[in-house]
Amino acid sequence: MRKFLLPLAFAGLAACASPTPFEPANGQGYGFADQKIEENRYRISFRGNSLTTREQVETALLLRAAEVTLENGYDHFLVVSDETETERRLRVTDLGPQYGAFGFYGFGPFPYYTRGFNDVDVRESQRYTAIAFIVLGKGPKPADNLAAYDAREVQQNLSGAVFRRNS
Repeated sequence: MRKFLLPLAFAGLAACASPTPFEPANGQGYGFADQKIEENRYRISFRGNSLTTREQVETALLLRAAEVTLENGYDHFLVVSDETETERRLRVTDLGPQYGAFGFYGFGPFPYYTRGFNDVDVRESQRYTAIAFIVLGKGPKPADNLAAYDAREVQQNLSGAVFRRNS
């Protein structure tokens, strides 16, 4: 029984300790989402967990924009506006007061309570969310517009750059 549970526990921990996979947003909102606004206009977003870098989030956003473009029968997309939001969290864990006979460190003026000098753990985490509004187009991308992307080329170049759960 233990031989079965130990690998299962490690697999569970490994799943928690990985970047956000490239898939539709889960119950916590991590992953991609897209919303059709008009016939050829979409809002695309990708939200990463604290192990997903800003670059990974922005790469996943571009890849999803290319997929949406191709799924709808278009050839290129134009990024009308985009933004990457950063959510910073600071987590402070204090060991707290130590109670016990003669305190934690031994004798003192307060035998059942130790004074200060407890360990404090401070951790900062960052989560990124990239959002873009895109317009889909047919035919070759406009050569004079730097915000235009060829969907097939983006998909070909970025497909291997995202984390997938089964890879």
